[in-house]
Amino acid sequence: MQTTTDHSVLPSKFSAGPKGVGDPNDTSLRKVETEVLIPKLMREKAKAEKCVEEVSQFNECCKNSSILMVYKCRNENSTMKTCLGNWYKNEEFKKNCTEEYLKERSEYRRTGSKKPIKRA
Repeated sequence: MQTTTDHSVLPSKFSAGPKGVGDPNDTSLRKVETEVLIPKLMREKAKAEKCVEEVSQFNECCKNSSILMVYKCRNENSTMKTCLGNWYKNEEFKKNCTEEYLKERSEYRRTGSKKPIKRA
Protein backbone atom coordinates (compact mmCIF):
# COMPACT_ATOMS: atom_id res chain seq x y z
CA MET A 1 0.00 0.00 0.00
CA GLN A 2 1.39 3.35 -1.03
CA THR A 3 0.45 6.60 0.68
CA THR A 4 0.39 9.91 -1.13
CA THR A 5 2.06 12.90 0.38
CA ASP A 6 2.38 16.41 -0.94
CA HIS A 7 5.92 17.37 -1.77
CA SER A 8 7.19 20.80 -2.61
CA VAL A 9 10.51 22.14 -3.79
CA LEU A 10 10.06 25.00 -1.33
CA PRO A 11 11.17 24.81 2.29
CA SER A 12 8.34 23.87 4.62
CA LYS A 13 8.12 27.39 6.07
CA PHE A 14 7.03 28.63 2.59
CA SER A 15 4.51 25.86 1.92
CA ALA A 16 3.18 25.15 5.42
CA GLY A 17 0.39 26.91 7.24
CA PRO A 18 -3.37 26.62 7.08
CA LYS A 19 -3.61 27.65 3.39
CA GLY A 20 -0.34 26.11 2.18
CA VAL A 21 1.26 29.49 1.47
CA GLY A 22 3.62 29.66 4.45
CA ASP A 23 3.74 29.72 8.20
CA PRO A 24 1.78 32.77 9.45
CA ASN A 25 4.07 33.06 12.48
CA ASP A 26 7.33 33.06 10.48
CA THR A 27 9.04 36.45 10.70
CA SER A 28 12.08 35.70 8.55
CA LEU A 29 12.41 37.80 5.42
CA ARG A 30 13.55 36.73 1.97
CA LYS A 31 15.96 38.85 -0.05
CA VAL A 32 13.19 40.05 -2.40
CA GLU A 33 11.16 41.21 0.60
CA THR A 34 14.00 43.23 2.14
CA GLU A 35 15.26 44.69 -1.14
CA VAL A 36 12.05 45.18 -3.15
CA LEU A 37 8.75 44.76 -1.32
CA ILE A 38 9.50 46.62 1.93
CA PRO A 39 11.21 49.56 0.14
CA LYS A 40 8.17 49.76 -2.17
CA LEU A 41 5.89 49.95 0.87
CA MET A 42 8.16 52.63 2.37
CA ARG A 43 7.96 54.73 -0.83
CA GLU A 44 4.18 54.42 -0.99
CA LYS A 45 3.72 55.35 2.69
CA ALA A 46 6.19 58.25 2.48
CA LYS A 47 4.39 59.68 -0.58
CA ALA A 48 0.92 59.20 0.87
CA GLU A 49 1.53 60.09 4.53
CA LYS A 50 4.84 61.86 5.15
CA CYS A 51 5.61 64.04 2.12
CA VAL A 52 2.09 64.90 1.02
CA GLU A 53 2.74 68.62 0.55
CA GLU A 54 5.97 68.10 -1.43
CA VAL A 55 4.39 65.47 -3.71
CA SER A 56 1.35 67.69 -4.24
CA GLN A 57 3.49 70.70 -5.17
CA PHE A 58 5.52 68.62 -7.64
CA ASN A 59 2.39 67.14 -9.23
CA GLU A 60 0.79 70.58 -9.54
CA CYS A 61 3.93 72.01 -11.12
CA CYS A 62 4.03 69.14 -13.63
CA LYS A 63 0.37 69.67 -14.56
CA ASN A 64 0.93 73.39 -15.12
CA SER A 65 4.21 73.05 -17.03
CA SER A 66 3.31 70.36 -19.59
CA ILE A 67 6.32 69.60 -21.79
CA LEU A 68 8.68 71.99 -19.99
CA MET A 69 8.19 70.32 -16.61
CA VAL A 70 11.72 68.87 -16.65
CA TYR A 71 13.12 72.37 -16.42
CA LYS A 72 10.39 74.26 -14.60
CA CYS A 73 9.85 71.77 -11.77
CA ARG A 74 13.45 71.09 -10.74
CA ASN A 75 13.07 72.80 -7.36
CA GLU A 76 9.84 70.96 -6.53
CA ASN A 77 11.38 67.66 -7.66
CA SER A 78 14.46 68.26 -5.54
CA THR A 79 12.36 69.15 -2.48
CA MET A 80 10.21 66.03 -2.95
CA LYS A 81 13.25 63.75 -3.39
CA THR A 82 14.87 65.20 -0.26
CA CYS A 83 11.75 64.57 1.81
CA LEU A 84 11.32 61.02 0.48
CA GLY A 85 15.02 60.30 0.95
CA ASN A 86 14.94 61.45 4.57
CA TRP A 87 12.07 59.07 5.33
CA TYR A 88 13.72 56.27 3.38
CA LYS A 89 16.82 56.58 5.62
CA ASN A 90 14.78 56.76 8.84
CA GLU A 91 15.35 53.47 10.71
CA GLU A 92 12.21 53.82 12.85
CA PHE A 93 10.09 54.32 9.72
CA LYS A 94 11.75 51.31 8.08
CA LYS A 95 11.08 49.20 11.18
CA ASN A 96 7.40 50.25 11.22
CA CYS A 97 7.01 49.45 7.51
CA THR A 98 8.67 46.05 8.01
CA GLU A 99 6.29 45.26 10.88
CA GLU A 100 3.32 46.33 8.75
CA TYR A 101 4.54 44.14 5.87
CA LEU A 102 4.98 41.14 8.18
CA LYS A 103 1.50 41.69 9.61
CA GLU A 104 -0.06 41.78 6.13
CA ARG A 105 1.93 38.71 5.03
CA SER A 106 0.90 36.82 8.16
CA GLU A 107 -2.76 37.68 7.55
CA TYR A 108 -2.47 36.48 3.94
CA ARG A 109 -0.85 33.24 5.06
CA ARG A 110 -3.54 32.74 7.69
CA THR A 111 -6.57 33.49 5.47
CA GLY A 112 -5.34 33.05 1.90
CA SER A 113 -6.97 36.32 0.83
CA LYS A 114 -4.92 39.24 -0.41
CA LYS A 115 -5.39 42.83 0.69
CA PRO A 116 -7.21 44.82 -2.00
CA ILE A 117 -4.95 46.97 -4.17
CA LYS A 118 -5.61 50.69 -3.82
CA ARG A 119 -5.73 52.41 -7.18
CA ALA A 120 -5.19 56.16 -7.34
